[in-house]
Amino acid sequence: MHFLDQAKIYIRSGQGGPGAVSFRREKYVEYGGPDGGNGGRGGDIVFEAVAGLNTLIDFRYAQHFKARRGTPGMGKDRTGAAGPNLVIKVPVGTQVLDDDRETVLLDLTEAGQRVTLLEGGLGGRGNASYKTSTNRAPRQHQPGEAGQEMWVWLRLKLLADAGLVGLPNAGKSTFINQITNTKAKVGDYAFTTLTPQLGVVRHRNREFVLADIPGLIEGAAEGAGIGDRFLGHIERCRVLIHLIDVHGTDPAEALHVIEGELEAYGAGLDEKPRLIALNKIDLVDAELVEAFTAELKAAGAERVFPISGATGKGMDALLDAVLEYLPAATVTERPDGEQEEGEEQPWSPV
Repeated sequence: MHFLDQAKIYIRSGQGGPGAVSFRREKYVEYGGPDGGNGGRGGDIVFEAVAGLNTLIDFRYAQHFKARRGTPGMGKDRTGAAGPNLVIKVPVGTQVLDDDRETVLLDLTEAGQRVTLLEGGLGGRGNASYKTSTNRAPRQHQPGEAGQEMWVWLRLKLLADAGLVGLPNAGKSTFINQITNTKAKVGDYAFTTLTPQLGVVRHRNREFVLADIPGLIEGAAEGAGIGDRFLGHIERCRVLIHLIDVHGTDPAEALHVIEGELEAYGAGLDEKPRLIALNKIDLVDAELVEAFTAELKAAGAERVFPISGATGKGMDALLDAVLEYLPAATVTERPDGEQEEGEEQPWSPV
């Protein structure tokens, strides 16, 4: 499945049905009179966050969403039926933005959350509602109220408890494969990861969600490399894990590059707690690991964890530190190591 985290769609709520002009004409009924009913209300545009979706790719092929209009009123004081609501199902973590791509209209962060964005137009009044003592046979009626319409942007920000950042080839894919059931692509070249990856980490009978994003390089905020567009997927994380390749670029320089890009991006990323993981220690001797650890602390790193994504060495200490930043409400307890089991007009990606 292709990953898409942004999409532009057109939405329009339903128009209200027109009111009816009708008069009662029945044999053997002495008194007639106006009996035109009101029109039905148009359908609303409703967004719903559903679990199990992690991409907006389906909105590339379906971009126009129009709710049905209300049914016209009828004689015998019959009110028209309301148009069904159009429910647009999106992944949890989706934001709905105005066409300017700056104003956030909706932020759907919980599975099952439903929000009405556009309300359908009201139905028009039938001529029966205009009858008065001085206007015994009114013929006026109202057309249905027009629905609302607009173009909106959908922007997906993956929900994860911890985020993984680093330069290309820092070993992030190997790391996430080691501690989760994710099958991220691993290669000996830069930018192996082109789209964000999510994995569930199970550690000490607890679990949390880890997000891996494509590697950053200096100048990513100005569009270098893949750029910083995927940094939005770690905005909601409580803690960031910064992977540094002990066998590659100078660790202190790698630290400053990523710190600079996080600060340039903004959105509070530079204020999030960070755990520095000195990766690939299986490729160098212990003396060099100690030297680089001291260098990183001198460069401003508070906590440095020497690890090996390939062998799993040092992982327990790092994951223990991650759990310290996750409140009990966001971490699922797993007793004894057992796993937990987990009329409208709908539209949802297939």
